[in-house]
Amino acid sequence: MTSLSKHLLYPSDIYVSRTPCVVSTILGSCVSVCLHDPFLKYGAINHYILPQWNGQDLMTMKYGNMAIIRILEELLKAGCKYENLTAKVFGGAEVLTGLSSSFHIGKRNIDIALEILNEFRIPVLFSDVGGNKGRKIIFNTQTGEVEYEFIGHRENILNNKAKDNEEHAGKYFKRIGSLR
Repeated sequence: MTSLSKHLLYPSDIYVSRTPCVVSTILGSCVSVCLHDPFLKYGAINHYILPQWNGQDLMTMKYGNMAIIRILEELLKAGCKYENLTAKVFGGAEVLTGLSSSFHIGKRNIDIALEILNEFRIPVLFSDVGGNKGRKIIFNTQTGEVEYEFIGHRENILNNKAKDNEEHAGKYFKRIGSLR
């Protein structure tokens, strides 16, 4: 992945690419949905902070329902078709302590991603969500591959790769289903 152009994705942002790129971001309770079209080799990723826009503040990409729909729209404008898209979902850890943890932001962020992807019938081929550890993810927009590692702990898992294959898809559909 090192020979491609690189982009650092900040919270409340999206990145959509027709050209190969490696996008990295750091997640705690935030979630990133990585969408990929394996036929056109286009990819998109978001990094949202809260699950849903309440209709009162500015309508920005910090909200999951806005950020997921936006990357879908951008991929469709680029020529992708719903039936060709696949997804990978990361983040949603419960890293906040005290009063904030009672809001379960991480779980709510995961739930909105799965709801919207299910609504549009976009299969989730892999996910690593929940828990209490942050994650660093690196998404290759051309291949759809995602490398990730846990952060802030000595037991870092390095070089984990989320690949599109039936073995991974079968394992993680069960895992995702248990989160609802």
